[in-house]
Amino acid sequence: MKTLLLADPVRYPRMTTEELRANFLLDGLSQPGTLQLAYVDLDRAVVGMAIPLVNSISLPTAPELRAGYFTERRELGVLNIGGSGTVHVGSRTWPLENLDVLYIGRGNPEITFDSGMQDNPAVFYLLSYPAHTSHQVDLVKKSEASLTTTGSAETCNLRTICKYIHLEGAGSCQLVMGVTHLHSGNVWNTMPPHTHMRRSEIYMYFNLAPDARVFHFMGPPQETRHLVLANRDIVVSPGWSIHAGVGTRAYSFCWGMGGENQDYADMDPAPLDSLR
Repeated sequence: MKTLLLADPVRYPRMTTEELRANFLLDGLSQPGTLQLAYVDLDRAVVGMAIPLVNSISLPTAPELRAGYFTERRELGVLNIGGSGTVHVGSRTWPLENLDVLYIGRGNPEITFDSGMQDNPAVFYLLSYPAHTSHQVDLVKKSEASLTTTGSAETCNLRTICKYIHLEGAGSCQLVMGVTHLHSGNVWNTMPPHTHMRRSEIYMYFNLAPDARVFHFMGPPQETRHLVLANRDIVVSPGWSIHAGVGTRAYSFCWGMGGENQDYADMDPAPLDSLR
């Protein structure tokens, strides 16, 4: 399992483009027929993708976790961004269609992923944080997500926010998880940007065409940088960093948070006139 050690805001201003990408970007996790995982030292998050084809893919533990099984001391959110699939948790089977989310609480030793069709496989995006309490396994269908439409076409950021794992949705220990979809012709997300020292956040951009890109802005409000991301690239955002992006066309992204609280609205705005 790859380990990502994030830089602090003191070292960040002196970093080159390649150093920024090495410290804050996870790419190459979308590999058909495999499970790819990365351990992030920030809030001890684990990020991954499982794309089963012919054979099932089981979720093992890893030496880095020092645990008998993956969710011995962890909780897990699973978002399907591909074709139909199933997730087996112990003796129970949970079908996940595109944009369904499954929450798996602490204490589930056996987790396995399957696709319905090899030529249109499920693509399971995985996000995990440590958990000190146990919550039940809970499937949230796309149609059951809590929806909020915000922004405007005039400012190119008309978007629908879909909350799956949150205070009023699927219960969890600390994981908060959802998806934002930009409407056609809109390209800006999370405007105006913000920080939240109480929680780190991880963005996974998807539904991008092969030639499309997202320019993800990061850093303290007074000293921003950007990363250029392709489809299914993942960026880790520490509490001291803004997180906002603009694409060459409309796209979607999964946002996930862990840390001090689960209050979606807990953020410190960074007005546009304060950015540098």
